[in-house]
Amino acid sequence: MLKLENICKSYPNKSILDHFSLKIESGNITCLLGPSGIGKTTILKIISGLTDYEGAIIDPPKKIAYIFQEDRLLFNRTVYENLTFVLEHPDPNEIVRVLQLLEIESKKDAYPDELSGGEAKRVAIARAFLYGGDLLLMDEPFTSLDYLLKQRLIEALVKLWQEKKTTVLVVTHDLDEALLLGGKIVVLGKGGSKEEFVLDAPFPRKEIDFSMRQAIINALIESERNST
Repeated sequence: MLKLENICKSYPNKSILDHFSLKIESGNITCLLGPSGIGKTTILKIISGLTDYEGAIIDPPKKIAYIFQEDRLLFNRTVYENLTFVLEHPDPNEIVRVLQLLEIESKKDAYPDELSGGEAKRVAIARAFLYGGDLLLMDEPFTSLDYLLKQRLIEALVKLWQEKKTTVLVVTHDLDEALLLGGKIVVLGKGGSKEEFVLDAPFPRKEIDFSMRQAIINALIESERNST
């Protein structure tokens, strides 16, 4: 289990995290929700070593895959080459299988500038899962996708996760997305406060627990009120 203990992070004239602590259960999908600027992406950067901080990370992962808000594909390589580039021992059959699951096998020989925003995002998701690792960090991975495609990709992502049982930490602004995807939802508040919700409904989730949804909405409203 990955643990953040008493994490502090500030920028000039602004404190983002003040003695923030969080447990991220192994093999689970944890979703971070909260107002803009509350520190969600900062938490991902701290875990991945992309920014400095004070405090402690207990049992840090040895290998991390990261899906950024930007797709960050290599423009001069095809989709297939973007995937093999990060793999020490590429398995062509596994690459094709993941591309099929994400509905982009037909794009494997295309270059990034020939892809739609949604297709590029799916390549980034495929690359992260093929790369593997102890922890997958996802920073708003579905923001550029339309509603129906988002639902299909969440189902595909859950299938990949069920196969590999990767520990996943997702930043999102979409509550329904978190309810369909998360095993735990953490609503962040000002400084380092948080409220946690555990979801035990089986996958795939075709229906949303509206009582849980309302409780999380109330927590988000309170977080927004306290952050202004």
